[in-house]
Amino acid sequence: MSALLMLCVALLLLGTPRCGAQHWEPCTDLRPLDILAEAVPLNGATSGIRMVQAEGVLGLQFSATEPRTMSFPASRIFSSCDLFPEEFSIVVTLRVPSLPPKKNEYLLSLLAEERDTLLLGLRYSPTQLHFLFLTEDLAGAWQTRVSFRSPGLVDSQWHTLILAVSQGSFSLTMDCGFPMDIMADVPFSPTLSVRGARFFIGSRKRTKGLFTGLIRQLVLLPGSDATPRLCPSRNARLAELSIPRVLKRLTEKPDANDVLKYPYEADMKVTLGSRPPCTKAEGVQFWFDAAQKGLYLCADSQWVSVLTAKTKLDYVEEHQSLHTNSETLGIEVFNIPGVGLFAATANRKARSAIYKWTDGKFVSYQNIATHQAQSWRHFTIGKKIFLAVANFGPNERGQEFSVIYKWSPRKLKFTLYQRIATHSARDWEAFIVDGEHFLVVANHREGDNHNIDSVIYRWNPSSQLFEANQSIATSGAYDWEFFTVGPYSFLVVANTFNGTSTQVHSHLYIWLVGAFQLFQSFLTFGAADWEVFHIGERIFLAVANSHSYDVQMQAQNDSYVLSSVIYELNVTAQNFVKFQDIPTCSALDWEFFSVGEDHFLVVANSFDGNTFSVNSIIYRWQGYEGFVAVHKLPTFGCRDWEAFNTTAGSYLIYSSAKEPLSRVLKLRTG
Repeated sequence: MSALLMLCVALLLLGTPRCGAQHWEPCTDLRPLDILAEAVPLNGATSGIRMVQAEGVLGLQFSATEPRTMSFPASRIFSSCDLFPEEFSIVVTLRVPSLPPKKNEYLLSLLAEERDTLLLGLRYSPTQLHFLFLTEDLAGAWQTRVSFRSPGLVDSQWHTLILAVSQGSFSLTMDCGFPMDIMADVPFSPTLSVRGARFFIGSRKRTKGLFTGLIRQLVLLPGSDATPRLCPSRNARLAELSIPRVLKRLTEKPDANDVLKYPYEADMKVTLGSRPPCTKAEGVQFWFDAAQKGLYLCADSQWVSVLTAKTKLDYVEEHQSLHTNSETLGIEVFNIPGVGLFAATANRKARSAIYKWTDGKFVSYQNIATHQAQSWRHFTIGKKIFLAVANFGPNERGQEFSVIYKWSPRKLKFTLYQRIATHSARDWEAFIVDGEHFLVVANHREGDNHNIDSVIYRWNPSSQLFEANQSIATSGAYDWEFFTVGPYSFLVVANTFNGTSTQVHSHLYIWLVGAFQLFQSFLTFGAADWEVFHIGERIFLAVANSHSYDVQMQAQNDSYVLSSVIYELNVTAQNFVKFQDIPTCSALDWEFFSVGEDHFLVVANSFDGNTFSVNSIIYRWQGYEGFVAVHKLPTFGCRDWEAFNTTAGSYLIYSSAKEPLSRVLKLRTG
């Protein structure tokens, strides 16, 4: 046998193009293959398909009567050969309603019809997304399942998923967030044959497991990861690779044939006058409020503004001077269902207070013994309602405890529930990760040592108490802030002082493998507060820098007038980058709030190096310009801001660390 012939045989055995062929061709086009468009009937049939609008976006809904309606033979897109690509991406845009705990629904399946064997499938449950594929070798065939935990799909909102597969690597990205990566023991088969197979959209050819939500995009991209094509995106929940023409633009006048093919759901009624009930039983309903010139849609048992005269913040006026037991370090505003709106003040001296909103003002409701209280944190566990106070000083016996109080529905007041040993505690943060409840304390110092551990406590459902779970080294910790990005959970700490300097790194931690691990560090200057907020799809972190001081360079660096910083999450780089510097005067707090379509940040400026009588500033979001100062608010030793709403309007309340007087301000809108 000649050397050339032997080479040809070897290449054939390896599955490469035969000798004499001019070029190799893949089994499919290496372009986005719109599977949803392929499955849509071309004959105008209406059976089993309905076009529905949700959140101003069109999607397709399928009927349970005939799953085969949304299917097509695999040979339609696998024109050159019968092998499914070894590397590929599947892009899905969908809107999923709530599901019973154990129910699964299929988004896509590829079936070998003669054997009724599932070759490939994508299905989800309330807590997981499953990718299934068939693996075959000489020992036989078996089903492999790769499961992604808690994708957060079942919330009746639009989401775009990107599943990228490359041999044994599987990656899921939701809404252009951080990818969830899995390395499976069994790689995706490079020899998966689709001969005689058929794609089914929203089912596994059966009525059981039929997709009950809305689907807008379903695309197969052979040969590459689709994530760089879609992300970052201005509207990540609706990132678009390819969608059927009929769903592209809601404002387009639909083609007459399209109307016949896809019945459009538009049954509704409009109510005039006073606010009518909005329940799931009411169906599609609009309410026109003539007094406010607003049109509202009943969605998920809530009235959602569709069209209204824009609400603008005109000015801020003093609404109430709230006399407190002593200087107030922090304020927590919270609501107890069926009881009312409350504000808890953390007072410097022996008693802190709880106030109840009554007849448009806060009135004294309950006093609680505290020890140089710094802050309160309200949280719930099931039906239990708690308040945790961070005590900075020791009790009468010289012991340092911070205390958790529980609301008594019978006594209608808070009662002592649990004491926790802390060290000059500044702040509590409550949060939930993977269904478990946690509290983290900011331990500021122990004696003169500022470099000590702050502690995360986990709720034990058996003992009904919080127990130490993880310690994190901190330097003069002042504040904790918890937030989530997609499926990921984060904690960021404001480190203030390391014993010699306020120029220390504050740290951002990410929850991985059952614990928080360092994710990113920020150089801060006496950091006193972090505030996380969202504007559209963008995520921001603002730090309040209070003091630039170093014991070795006291004369030059003893400064209270310095910049606080706003950072923005860069999804591509997977970290926060500086977005804007804002000049502040010993800033101790940021508070984010919205009025109508406008977004604002208010800073607690406390001291300029000479006086505590300094203006705190309200900044308005102006897009490309960032945050721009719009209102100057005279304050005295301002320590904390809280924004809250009542039926009468929107308010701000601030506490003073230098006088026993807090002030409630009303936001006047036009």
